[in-house]
Amino acid sequence: MTRDELYTIAENWFDQQNWTPFAFQRQTWKAFLQGKHGLLNAPTGSGKTYALWFPIILNYIKSNPDYKTKHKKGLKAIWITPLRALSHEIKQSAERVAKDLETGLTVGIRSGDTSASERAKQKRNMPDLLITTPESLQLLLATKGYQKIFKNCSAAIIDEWHELLGTKRGVQTELGLSRLKSISTNMRIWGISATIGNLEQARQVLLGPNSSAFDNSVLIKANISKKITVKSIIPAKMETFPWRGHLGLRLLDTTIPIINNSKTTLLFTNTRSQCEIWFQNILEKHPELAGEIAMHHGSINKETRQWVEQAIRNESLKAVVCTSSLDLGVDFAPVETVVQIGGTKGISRFLQRAGRSGHRPGKESVIYFLPTHALELVEASALQQAVKKMAVEDRIPYLNSFDVLIQYLTTLAVSDGFYPGAILKEIKNTFCFQAITLEQWQWILNYLVLGSQSLQSYDEFKKVELEEDGLFKVNHRGIAMRHRFQIGTIVGDANLTVRYQKGGYIGTIEEFFISKLKAGDVFTFAGRNLEFIRIKQMQVHVRNSNKKSTKVPAWMGGRMSFSAQMSDLLRNELYTASLPENKQSIEIRSLKTIFNKQREESIVPKPDEFLIETFKTNDGHHHIFYPFEGRAVHEAMGSLLSYRISLLSPITFSLAFNDYGFELLSDQQLDIQEILDNDLFTTAYMFDDLQKSLNSTEMAKRKFRDIAVISGLVFTGYPEKGIKMKHLQSSSQLFFDVFKDYEADNLLYQQAFTETFEHQLEEGRLRMALERINQQNIIWKQCSQPTPFSFPLITDRLREKLSSEKLADRIQRMTAKLLKK
Repeated sequence: MTRDELYTIAENWFDQQNWTPFAFQRQTWKAFLQGKHGLLNAPTGSGKTYALWFPIILNYIKSNPDYKTKHKKGLKAIWITPLRALSHEIKQSAERVAKDLETGLTVGIRSGDTSASERAKQKRNMPDLLITTPESLQLLLATKGYQKIFKNCSAAIIDEWHELLGTKRGVQTELGLSRLKSISTNMRIWGISATIGNLEQARQVLLGPNSSAFDNSVLIKANISKKITVKSIIPAKMETFPWRGHLGLRLLDTTIPIINNSKTTLLFTNTRSQCEIWFQNILEKHPELAGEIAMHHGSINKETRQWVEQAIRNESLKAVVCTSSLDLGVDFAPVETVVQIGGTKGISRFLQRAGRSGHRPGKESVIYFLPTHALELVEASALQQAVKKMAVEDRIPYLNSFDVLIQYLTTLAVSDGFYPGAILKEIKNTFCFQAITLEQWQWILNYLVLGSQSLQSYDEFKKVELEEDGLFKVNHRGIAMRHRFQIGTIVGDANLTVRYQKGGYIGTIEEFFISKLKAGDVFTFAGRNLEFIRIKQMQVHVRNSNKKSTKVPAWMGGRMSFSAQMSDLLRNELYTASLPENKQSIEIRSLKTIFNKQREESIVPKPDEFLIETFKTNDGHHHIFYPFEGRAVHEAMGSLLSYRISLLSPITFSLAFNDYGFELLSDQQLDIQEILDNDLFTTAYMFDDLQKSLNSTEMAKRKFRDIAVISGLVFTGYPEKGIKMKHLQSSSQLFFDVFKDYEADNLLYQQAFTETFEHQLEEGRLRMALERINQQNIIWKQCSQPTPFSFPLITDRLREKLSSEKLADRIQRMTAKLLKK
């Protein structure tokens, strides 16, 4: 069958649906059928899935002219997705095309949600088209005889590649693809990505910068303009002294008309605890919505999540309160409106969420921005500009993630074993390990066989055996089993299963939250008030309770920081506060009372100004700096500055920071002029000073816990019998201290420091921020009382000491006192 005849099959199918293929879909079909690899960049809801399922199925038809009468068994394509929630949508699209074209092709899903019986069935007889996750792909590579599974696989599609890029799951995917390319020489590799700033680099990372696949690849961009309308919810009464969380639920009633006027509304929160709080409060204030509103986040059980997803498609729900669990690719045509509660801290995440509404080509996406405190309206204004300019972030890929490489090599050793020479060639073709040296490679091989140099006396760290013919192989059944349980790169706090005492699975909660509860305590989870009974074998036993509760599970990692592009846009929007009103956005104009109050004691900085405020309260002397660079950079800059000040004169500080600035609080006054005269914002000796200032060893120690888990140095335990996080932490710290004292050249130990500076503290951004500050006029304002800009920082410090009710009362008294002055 000629290519033109194959294209005709696709065109006819689109005709039957009363659709017309987009130019990017035709381009992708053509490139794929010509044997090319590639990266497809297209907006959400534009038909990306059909752009790649079609050529996969058409390629099968071309290779098997008698496909209608003879079904050729075996895996033909693997579709990798970062979220399990996407799998069912992708499966439906594939099944629809396969069935309509009478191919007889079967479609299967393999993820953490797949039952053991379904996996066993797949092992005996693989589906033709498999939808999976990066972790499940690695588990397949840990299966004996895996090469037979992938031998005739013609395509590997990596969906939502922008979400994997810049994470260790992306590295895991790179390594998996490097193996698949060698097994199946005819395999085409394609990524699907929403818009990111570094698309060309994204293609390099996907295919390997120096590989033949990259040389024979294309980047296809969909030329589809998507109309996105952003509407800010502006409170009728604006607090003069804003604080984090003071708005949020106060604006709940403004969301009810939005919900009632839309077919379906998704209310996005940034954290799972925020999701729980909003769901409870909506139902409490508007019980008439019972049965029409649901909740969706990653810790709720699979059945509930799938029920919610199906209910959205069936239009039987008016609203869903959700987290990033519904960020990506799920095709919910009925969703008309999205409400974003609180700032997303990044442009891409905001655009991704906006795209959940009007999820059809040509349809308008509508997103409401609901601020949780007044200054977030500056962020809302910045996002309006981002939508106009379609400005998006880069995703920075990882380099030399040796923990992921050790896990991957152990995976290969668990299945059929590997020969170092052949595998090194594949690994050097990946972006992450393109610069790996022979010395580093030899260290890793020694580590696999002997354990690290300082642990060679202990047999338990010798996991891989070197056989006579040079094959690296795991022969111990127990080691293989433990490794399979621990495959993955997402390391969080230990998850405990939440069940009713009489059975009935509800979801999972992280150990650090449950560890604070005592028997009889009531907490809110999965939309229910639950009484804590006991923990037994990694299970939290609960019963339903009629008592109200203010305890809501908090999950680690809930505090996000501004991206570099978001910080830049935010500063530019803030600077417009000094322009005439007709040149300001509605959001900036709405903050007029706050800006006026700010100017009474201080200034609203202009583009060439950097603001420092000082004042005294009963807590001590406050010194506040406003780079507007995001939490991560402020943490590093605050530590750096406090260390440099301490070199001038002995003084101790406590540090607080948010996305707008950081505070140095001391019991003695600081001479700001001395800081300026001594050029303490210089980038000279920055790295050395940063290491000394932050107790970087302690930060690296925390980072090392994740590295130790991923590399398999510590074991997280069997299902239902997990190891407590404090034990994991102490185990990994013990190893860290051993390497620090006896093996400082250990690659995993060194990696902990690299990741601390490059990823956690964003050292590159810190340097650029300091360079910018050095170009600005530094304005030092000695204030008589806290200003509206400093108030959120002061109240955040109180938050650590007080419960939410006491905090609100205390802040009310503080505000009244400041306004009286």
